[in-house]
Amino acid sequence: MNAERLLEIYEQISEAPDAIARLRRFVLELAVRGKLVEQDAGDESSHVLLRKIEAEKERQAKRGEIRKRDAKPVAMLSPPFELPASWSWTAVGNSFVYDAGAKTDPKNLDANLWLLELEDVEKETGRLLQKLQVADRESKSTKSEFRSGDVLYGKLRPYLNKVIVADEAGYSTTEIVAIRPYLPLCSAYAAIAFRRPDFVEYVGHKGQGTKMPRLRTEDAVVAPFPLPPLAEQHRIVVKVDELMALCDRLEEARKTREETRDKLTAASFARLTAPDTTAEDFPTHARFALEALPSLTTRPNQIKTLRQTILNLAVRGKLVEQDPAAETGQELLARMRNRAEILRKEAGVRKKKTVAPLDGIDDMGLPDKWSAEAFANIIDPRATISYGVLVPGPDVEDGVPFVRAQDLMLSGHPDKPGKTIANDIECKYARTRLEGGEILLCVVGSIGKLGVAPKKWAGANIARAVARIAPMEEISREFTLLFLRSDMAQTYFNEATRTLAQPTLNVGLIEKLPFPIPPLAEQHRIVAKADALMALCDWLETALTTTDTTRTRLLEALLHEALTPTSAVLEAAE
Repeated sequence: MNAERLLEIYEQISEAPDAIARLRRFVLELAVRGKLVEQDAGDESSHVLLRKIEAEKERQAKRGEIRKRDAKPVAMLSPPFELPASWSWTAVGNSFVYDAGAKTDPKNLDANLWLLELEDVEKETGRLLQKLQVADRESKSTKSEFRSGDVLYGKLRPYLNKVIVADEAGYSTTEIVAIRPYLPLCSAYAAIAFRRPDFVEYVGHKGQGTKMPRLRTEDAVVAPFPLPPLAEQHRIVVKVDELMALCDRLEEARKTREETRDKLTAASFARLTAPDTTAEDFPTHARFALEALPSLTTRPNQIKTLRQTILNLAVRGKLVEQDPAAETGQELLARMRNRAEILRKEAGVRKKKTVAPLDGIDDMGLPDKWSAEAFANIIDPRATISYGVLVPGPDVEDGVPFVRAQDLMLSGHPDKPGKTIANDIECKYARTRLEGGEILLCVVGSIGKLGVAPKKWAGANIARAVARIAPMEEISREFTLLFLRSDMAQTYFNEATRTLAQPTLNVGLIEKLPFPIPPLAEQHRIVAKADALMALCDWLETALTTTDTTRTRLLEALLHEALTPTSAVLEAAE
């Protein structure tokens, strides 16, 4: 590997998604292609080694030490790449006994021996996470024996790439197979070869379309195995261990770096929304957060925190300045109550008892000109909060469009939802028929997920898992959405349902949610400011995604350069 070149531009690629995992896989790829260490002309050729393996296999077959099926030569599949002249390709079944371990009844296991399960091996790295004896765990199924030096390969879900070398004898689940060379080889190199990327891809392809993908014996024994001279196998293992240790250090450094950034970002944004942050302190905290943002935000997923901070600032009166001359929230609330009463009487709707908000509404830390009220009391009395059809039945051609939780979105709606229900069923739920423009809230499953019913969905109805919300005109629908998306509402929804056996957000819980009420003109200013900042978030997210793509391409180009050196490779990544 071109270590100098890697270190030269490492800072540019270290933030690429899965950078360290890619480096680990590439080390394995270089190792099995003969490009990690130099070949030594003094090494005994692998061709000689192969003849010795064949002779040993014949000897074991004559003495009955191996099964008849293992004694038969197999036709190797086409090799995936070229090897150095001193190396050879060999079929796995011609150089190894695949699934060499004898099967043992759980009653006959030696309590003092090692018992290996798939969960004990870390995926990709082959690290042993724990080592338990038979006496340490309950065994009810047949186990496979293995010897010290066997390569233990997890054949179930091969994409997890669980491969280790046994350092002592023991037993394993039958989903782990012992791969034993006919002639002693370097087991650590064999484990590397069975973890190499092209082999993982091969066994993954063979397991496609099955519920429990696993490597079949007939596919394993014909697979090509890259065999170097024995002395070179040992040199490769030393170099791989060295480079994997470097990857460990790089991974730990990146993890520490990201944790520090995340903590600084969270602390900066938390300061903006803290209840004790005064109007005088807020500009200082906001300026620091904005100035630090480019260095703290390096991944697209970090923009989620920024979006949530914007929402939290919006519904706490910290996103735009208050207008001393504006109508107060208290005055707006009184005016809204009066008009709600008129609408109720005109529609002939029975008067509902005013809902009392939860305790703590006076401790929300809102600006002086704002008010607060239980959510139920800002809803249009002609369309109270409610959810819809309990048993929709099968799809009906030319039926009534039916909105389910998976249909909820804030924009970009299709012409109609994906399901339709019978007219006679829908008629029983006419109270939840949509007119378009309503806010829709998921109350079962993905609790708190939000959507807006577009005008083109007028006449559709909603599922039991969806609640319809139509605020009064005095409350901006867009501001209501900002609030419902904020931590103030989402945390309430989570806390209200987390102790339930079947989490469901019922209407009574929604109605008691404390809702902040700014002056109407300020609501519109808040929405405009939030929209502008969310557009900035979109831009930042796109920019970071583009940067990640560039880093990934640069990393791939660097790795490709080690296999096929060319000056044009890095140019292609730009």
